[in-house]
Amino acid sequence: MAKAAKTAIKTKDAKAAAEAKNWTKVIKAVRSPKSGAYTFKEAIVHKDKIKEYLAQK
Repeated sequence: MAKAAKTAIKTKDAKAAAEAKNWTKVIKAVRSPKSGAYTFKEAIVHKDKIKEYLAQK
């Protein structure tokens, strides 16, 4: 019975699941001008705008 409930949840919102595949998690290394250490910035970006995100400072 639990398996049927899990399957129903997965197929319930197929349109939203298809739209979610267009988004990507991007991790960018940013160097601190003060200390020279690297920090990482994470963002969820649409797949068409990944290059734009990585190009900006």
